[in-house]
Amino acid sequence: MNVIREYITKSRSLIDTIAAQEEIIQQASSVFASSILKDRMVHVFGSGHSRIMVEEMWPRYGSFPGFNPIVELSLTFHNLVVGANGQRQAMFLENVSGLAERILRNFDISSDDSALIISSSGTNIVPVEMAELFQRKKVKVVSILTKLHSDKSDSKRNDGKKLSDFSDLVLDTGAPVGDSMITIPWLETPVSPGSSVGGIVLINSIKAEVARLLTEAGRPPVVLTAPSLVGKDRAMQLFEQAYDEHAHRLAKLYQHVGETKK
Repeated sequence: MNVIREYITKSRSLIDTIAAQEEIIQQASSVFASSILKDRMVHVFGSGHSRIMVEEMWPRYGSFPGFNPIVELSLTFHNLVVGANGQRQAMFLENVSGLAERILRNFDISSDDSALIISSSGTNIVPVEMAELFQRKKVKVVSILTKLHSDKSDSKRNDGKKLSDFSDLVLDTGAPVGDSMITIPWLETPVSPGSSVGGIVLINSIKAEVARLLTEAGRPPVVLTAPSLVGKDRAMQLFEQAYDEHAHRLAKLYQHVGETKK
């Protein structure tokens, strides 16, 4: 059997699943563009390996300010695997109720903001509580999850609610139950997950559409761009402009933290 070809073929099918969600991608992009045009932020959060999608959105080449990547190292620091800061602790912490509230306590959230929460299973407590808290603050929530996997997974919450229960829009990576896509004879369990492939296609589809909407609104984004495309000097200029804009947007999230709103 050619498992390489099989994985590539199944990855193509994920893209077909995503293509069928074009209308929802457009709706999500419109929500995010609206926040950015109001000089606010799109808060992007994921625990565990969903961190991959958070950092794919911003900052990297081909991306632009307007997104607040919330990456908690205690939930995503995987490379040590075991021992201090190991994976066991991270997987425990992403199911500790109340941690999401402590994370968001750092920001002055506005109803003009929006949020993108990524969780393949959509069942771990921290990302679900993140979505719940954002909705309480009248923030529109878009989620990226794996529908088949989430439907077959048990919520870690006592009330049984999942990420989809606190989402205004839901996008599906298209990956299968259990995420891994390749079954090998005489190997007990499948290998090679697909949710990261689907998630990254979704992230960059959203990114492209948001950039189009901002440009058509007369506010073209400042895009981090490689020197090989625009030359060293222009690339550095874009780098500085983009990071300065991010800092200015982020400053608004700290400006009134802890103040009692009238």
